[in-house]
Amino acid sequence: MSTHIDRPAPIQRTFDTDAAAFAADWADWHSAHERHRADPHGFLAVTHLHWLEQTPARLDGAPGTWSVDDDVVRLVLGPGDRVLHDGQDLNPDGKGTTAVLGPIAERAGLSLRVPDAGAGHTVIEVAKRGGRYVVRPRHPLNPLLARYRGTPAYAPDPAYSVSGVFVPFPEPRATTVGAAVEGIHHVYEAPGEIRFRLHGRDLGLIAFNGYTPGTLTVLFTDATSGQTTYGANRSLTVPAPGADGTVLLDFNRAVNLPCAYTDLATCPLPPAGNRLPVPVEAGEKIPYERQAAS
Repeated sequence: MSTHIDRPAPIQRTFDTDAAAFAADWADWHSAHERHRADPHGFLAVTHLHWLEQTPARLDGAPGTWSVDDDVVRLVLGPGDRVLHDGQDLNPDGKGTTAVLGPIAERAGLSLRVPDAGAGHTVIEVAKRGGRYVVRPRHPLNPLLARYRGTPAYAPDPAYSVSGVFVPFPEPRATTVGAAVEGIHHVYEAPGEIRFRLHGRDLGLIAFNGYTPGTLTVLFTDATSGQTTYGANRSLTVPAPGADGTVLLDFNRAVNLPCAYTDLATCPLPPAGNRLPVPVEAGEKIPYERQAAS
């Protein structure tokens, strides 16, 4: 690191320590995020994507016959089929039964477990996305998970950890966005906009309510999208605003959504206003698997 000759050494050492601490904190966070992503039943373990219809159908990767009607899912299990929900066997006597699941709220879901003493059990995700019910089996031996070798990322840079101001809308806005798969849309509640300055420009991002109460989520693209970062979207969790509306946007923690890794995802796309005209050379890059395929 270069040092101005008139800068006192103690100040330089303090800056070095702060920079090292910033990088170490980011490394710990990213390692934890990678462990979560590579979970044996995480999104990289998804083997199939099934949209349920009224007509009962057998689904690859899942036992029984599935249908949806009147906002509930019906799973007809045959003799010998074993499926557990919250530890309870849905077919306890093994003779066959019909299980009723739901209703499930939009963007919510439940998990079923299919025991397998050999190659590891299957987890079946039953969820509601874009107003439709989806079933996604997840298995720890899925090839996508088996060959996963981590996600490249920019080196952490404090210049991309910027302060901003959360400006609430008079009332939260229902905001419709596209999806990574055709045929559905997502509707999110946007409580306001985050305004900040980056690369000498005044910018803004529409924020959605985060998964953790009080936090905010922004979906965005920027001038690196499709070049060094995934083209469709990246996501950033923003801690709860302070009493004066101030927020911290640490773009070093911008992450890929599941659609960056697999076509079996229904990820939302950013709102139209969240396409930044500047490069955000921070956070996660295009996954190695997508790089190899391009």
